[in-house]
Amino acid sequence: MHPFHEVNPFAPELVAARKRAKQLCAELNALRADQTKARKPIYQQLFGQVSSAYIEPHFFCDYGSNIFLGERFYANHNCVILDCAEVRIGDRVMFGPNVQIYATTHPLDPIERATGKEFSAAVTIGDDCWIGGGAIILAGVTIGKGSVIGAGSLVNKDIPDGVVAAGNPCRIIKSVTASDINPE
Repeated sequence: MHPFHEVNPFAPELVAARKRAKQLCAELNALRADQTKARKPIYQQLFGQVSSAYIEPHFFCDYGSNIFLGERFYANHNCVILDCAEVRIGDRVMFGPNVQIYATTHPLDPIERATGKEFSAAVTIGDDCWIGGGAIILAGVTIGKGSVIGAGSLVNKDIPDGVVAAGNPCRIIKSVTASDINPE
C-alpha cells in the first residue's frame, strides 16, 4: 500500500487543473469512434505520460496530469480515474467497461469530512494486467504484473504478480498458470 497524503481540493491551482481536465475529457468524449488521430493530441495534453493508448468514450478524470500510461493501454467505455495522487498503469494493460480508480478518499469522521479534507495515495497497476468490467480500485493499491482482476471486484489491498483475484473485497483466487497463458 502506498502512503496517504492530505490534499486541499479547494486550492486555486487544483480547482483550475480540474477545470482544465474536465474540458479535455469533454473534447475527448465528443469525438466519433473513427477519429483516432484526433485523440492523440488530447491524450498528450491530458495525461502525465502516454504513447499508445485507446480509450473508449466516456472517460473522466480529476486532473489527468497524475495519470501515467504505459504502451498499448486500452480502456473500455465509462472509465473513471480520480487521480488526486499518481496513477501509474503499466504496458499492455486492458480495462473492461466501467472500471474506476479512486486515488482519493475522505475522513471517516463526519465533522472532519465536512471541512472538505481529502486524502490521496498512489495507485499502481503493473504490466500485462486485465481489469474486469466494473472493478473499483481504491487509493494506495498496487496490482502486480500479469494479474487479472475479476469483473465487479473492489480492490482495497495490494494484489501480487501473476494471480487471478476477484470479489468484494477482492481476494486471490488462483495463480495464473502456464495452462492459463497457453490453453490447449
